Amino acid sequence: MRPADQIVISASRRTDIPAFYMDWFMEQINNGMFEVVNPYNRRKFMVPATSDKVHTIVFWSKNFDPFIKGGFGEKLSAMGYNLFFNFTLNSNSPHLEPRIPSLARRLDQLRELSRSYDPKSINWRFDPVCFFRLGKQPVKNNLDDFFRIASWASQCGISRCITSFMDHYPKIKKRVASMPGFYFIDPVLPDKIKILIEMEKELAGKNIDLYTCCEKEVLKALPSGSNIRNSSCIPNQLFVELFGGNLSFKEDTGQRTAAGCGCMVSADIGSYHLHPCYHNCLFCYANPRPKPIT
Repeated sequence: MRPADQIVISASRRTDIPAFYMDWFMEQINNGMFEVVNPYNRRKFMVPATSDKVHTIVFWSKNFDPFIKGGFGEKLSAMGYNLFFNFTLNSNSPHLEPRIPSLARRLDQLRELSRSYDPKSINWRFDPVCFFRLGKQPVKNNLDDFFRIASWASQCGISRCITSFMDHYPKIKKRVASMPGFYFIDPVLPDKIKILIEMEKELAGKNIDLYTCCEKEVLKALPSGSNIRNSSCIPNQLFVELFGGNLSFKEDTGQRTAAGCGCMVSADIGSYHLHPCYHNCLFCYANPRPKPIT
């Protein structure tokens, strides 16, 4: 297979494979193929998984502990795979993300990844920014630990932060309806702009660029002096810069391009139904099960 025919595997937007499903993932790698079910039309298709056909594997996670402790990165690298990481690191919040490790543990994971891999191969995602109210308390948000995370990420050599504001999907509204006294709030556009500018200023002093994910309206409204840009969480051009070879630079039309998604083509091998995520994040657009792992 010519290098230009290689693909990018996304593992995964639909669930947290590094946290929960690395044994399954490695089994498919060893089989040389992933069988994937399209979440919309339920059709099955095959995704090649051998290192000669896969240029880069992109891992998405909020908890890389099982991945790191299992030595999966070393195993995959030894097999000839290039690895890239989208690490979602948000503030500690028992209401929003009740079943992820403490921030201290997650920061340790970021340090381990940055020591084992080129920091340029790691996107820090502070995502999403959420505003909410508990009963009659003042409106709160989840930006409490942003500055702490930014300082740590800078020390680790991370140069990209990707963020967005929470999308108020119907399933999220339904989920919250069962929590008396809890309300998500969608900030007005001027408030969103103010928050992004403050984040940008903080990151600029730490040599971290700020990108937005699917925030086309907000991005267009930013002042002319801002350097905040549209993100690509799967940036094939960067993969070629980091690892060489050739890849398609076409946009992924299966993503939210109208909203400003800049991701390039990849094959997502996760499943909402077969691989449920147990983090149970309140703002999740997927369908987390309300029970812990047993």
